[in-house]
Amino acid sequence: MRDAAGLVVYVGKAKDLKRRLASYFAPRTRLTPKVAAMMDTVRDLEWHEVRSETESLLLEGRLIKRWRPRWNILFRDDKQFPQIRVDLQDPIPRFRIVRQRTSETARHYGPFPHQRAVRRALNEMRSKFGVLLGDAAPERMPDGRWRLYSGARAQIQRHENEVTEQDYRRRVEEACAFLDGKAAEWAEEVEREMRAAAAAKDYEKAADMRDLLEALRRTTEKSRRFLRENPLPRRDESAGSARLAEALGLARPPETMECFDISHISGTLAVASMVRVAGGRPDKSGYRRFRVKSFEGNDDFRAMREVVGRRYLRLSREGRAFPDLVVIDGGLGQVGAALDAFKDQGLPPPPLIGLAKREETVVFPDGRELRLPRHDAGLALLMRLRDEAHRFANDFNAELRSRRLRESVLDEMPGLGPARRKALLAAFGSIQALRKAGEAEIAAVPGFGTATAGRLRRFLDSRTRGAGEEPADAP
Repeated sequence: MRDAAGLVVYVGKAKDLKRRLASYFAPRTRLTPKVAAMMDTVRDLEWHEVRSETESLLLEGRLIKRWRPRWNILFRDDKQFPQIRVDLQDPIPRFRIVRQRTSETARHYGPFPHQRAVRRALNEMRSKFGVLLGDAAPERMPDGRWRLYSGARAQIQRHENEVTEQDYRRRVEEACAFLDGKAAEWAEEVEREMRAAAAAKDYEKAADMRDLLEALRRTTEKSRRFLRENPLPRRDESAGSARLAEALGLARPPETMECFDISHISGTLAVASMVRVAGGRPDKSGYRRFRVKSFEGNDDFRAMREVVGRRYLRLSREGRAFPDLVVIDGGLGQVGAALDAFKDQGLPPPPLIGLAKREETVVFPDGRELRLPRHDAGLALLMRLRDEAHRFANDFNAELRSRRLRESVLDEMPGLGPARRKALLAAFGSIQALRKAGEAEIAAVPGFGTATAGRLRRFLDSRTRGAGEEPADAP
């Protein structure tokens, strides 16, 4: 449901859409105050057909997370679920359970489905890796080392109790890798619970699990607040650029930067994004997105090589300047693929680096690595640029998946192959427009005759009309 300005104010799902809408479009005296207030704002609505109740849960969750509608109060945050936070900027980081994210410099894992499971994981980490939990109070010794525990706790530790910061940092890295695996494991568990609840028609529990699954998946992708939602002040951008020039050995602070990211779902719908910063600000007009054209499958290196080559070959042909710094989301493999793209086109590469996610390590094409402090202004700028590229790529991928979902009704018609489905969408632009077309209009589409057009018309009439569907080329 949308308001007069076109903003989404409510997202819902229904097995029987007619009955569900009747509960909203009813005399005001029969509505609750909340629903009545909501309906006062509604001026338009649209709907999407899906193939199963589980698919509707997933789509509803994605739409709510994307638009954060005013009236979907129950789905607006995940504060009630426990998370694990580790403050990596601390000299001796500790792992603790929190309910909400209050720090941009800390690393968060979760939210997770069950508090008991989180506590069990933390205790396992303390035993397995020798890391500190939130209740520990380490003591700094005169020789610069740290005594992690004192008293009875020190007597039961399996690991060395007096360590240097470097030794302890290695333990933290191992524990973080362990949590990455746990997050993926818990996501699978939550998805199983969600599907089981949906099958049992326990939609309230399924919705809770759906909401948790979306939040958990965002965490395993290491999503952070996006650049467009939380831009740095100009003075911080300038400090970040100056710091980057110093750290990377550049002749001057980079005025323009471009960052690339690849997104796909198990090798399908492979796309790439490129975001651009100019003069310390996001240059939205310079953003670009790419469909990977040269192959199908799961090969991030090959995809990166293709899109980087396409981007800078075009700039070269148009006589436009290259950016002062190119940033690749990934490690040495992705950086090498980007460098190969310049070699393929016979172009001199501008300064080129990668940002490897796991430890936010800067990677150079010659294999060198640089770890900047977590509070470093240059690293913060790179991370924001990388996260914006990640968001832009994921949004494009989600758009394509949503487009496929809207077009999926044609997949259900026997005898209608990919070529003719594509011809229909090219001719009419959307399923909505196709539903309104007569037999003669359909028969005029290449590959269709009177008999096939009649069969398609009857097939569409047998399905619920989707008058509010977006056109196939809508974002």
